[in-house]
Amino acid sequence: MSKRSFVQQLERVGRILEDALTVGLLGFMILLASIQIVLRNTFDLGFFWGDEALRVMVLWVAMAGAVAASRADRHITIDVLSRFLPARVRHVVKTLTAVFTASICGLAAWYSWGFVSMEMEFESTLLGGLPAWAFEVVLPLGFAIISLCYLFHAVKSVTCVLGHCPSEDEP
Repeated sequence: MSKRSFVQQLERVGRILEDALTVGLLGFMILLASIQIVLRNTFDLGFFWGDEALRVMVLWVAMAGAVAASRADRHITIDVLSRFLPARVRHVVKTLTAVFTASICGLAAWYSWGFVSMEMEFESTLLGGLPAWAFEVVLPLGFAIISLCYLFHAVKSVTCVLGHCPSEDEP
C-alpha cells in the first residue's frame, strides 16, 4: 500500500467516524428532547439530567459540524472579490485567509484548554457529579483540529500558487 493511499484511507475512516458521531449525537438529541417534551407535558416529569445533557450535546454537535465544515473548506466565507481575481492571486488570498483562520483557531484551542484546565482545578461537575472537563474538552480538541485543517488548506493553496495545483482550477 502506497503512502498516498494509506493517507486517503485514514482520511476516509476519519470522515466516516466523524459523520457517524455527528449523526448519532444529533439523533440522540432529537430523541431525548422529544422524550423530555412528552414526559413533561403528559406526566409532569422528566429526566433530571436531560436539559443539561442536551446543552452538552449541542456543544459537541456544533464542534463536530465545525470540524466537518473545516475539513471540506465549507465554512461561511465572504468571497465576492475572489470570484473576479486571477487564479494565482485567488490562491494567494486563500492561503492568507487559511493561515489567519488557523492562527485564530489555534488561539481558541489554547485558551479553551486554559478553560478546561480551570474546570479540572475547580472540580466542576455536570450531569449529577461527572467531571465537567470531560465534556468540555471537545472545545480545545475541536479548535485544534480546525486549526490543522486550515493549515493543510494553506499548504494546498501554496502549491497552487507555485503552479502545482492538483485540481482543475490551476493558476
